[in-house]
Amino acid sequence: MDQSRAIHIEPLTAEAFTPFGQVIERAHAHHYPINAGMTERYHDLAKIELAGPLARPLISIFDGLPYALPLTLKMVERHPLGSQAFYPLSDAPWLVIVAEDNGGEPAKPRAFRPEPGQGVNLARNTWHGVLTPLERNSAYLVVDRGGEGNNLEEHHFATPWIVAAG
Repeated sequence: MDQSRAIHIEPLTAEAFTPFGQVIERAHAHHYPINAGMTERYHDLAKIELAGPLARPLISIFDGLPYALPLTLKMVERHPLGSQAFYPLSDAPWLVIVAEDNGGEPAKPRAFRPEPGQGVNLARNTWHGVLTPLERNSAYLVVDRGGEGNNLEEHHFATPWIVAAG
């Protein structure tokens, strides 16, 4: 494997993920009891961004087939009109692949492995890989933008990146 094109998987932390959006998790979240004390509300976990004509939030469930490592990363995408949040509905492992913007193109990608109970909210216009479950089929609750306008831009790498297992 060409080490100059290797991406090593990092643990997902709020600090490391800050340039790309927010980590959705209960740890350190503002929370309080509701429903006569029978429910704990973890409040305002991510900044939902909506722009463009007739923008509205969408809530969906995505069912993803698993990828194997090492993973050949040929393409990333971004959504210029809205954020996109992913929260797993199981404890199956998965990856979040993101890249900072470098003059309208993605810089070197980074790969994060969330812990069980962690999701992410990708900030508007953040380059990211596709949904990447590992080991088994997995479902995710997704909050993103509906409305008019083109909310998808793809970038195909001339030379793919390789996401390494360790």
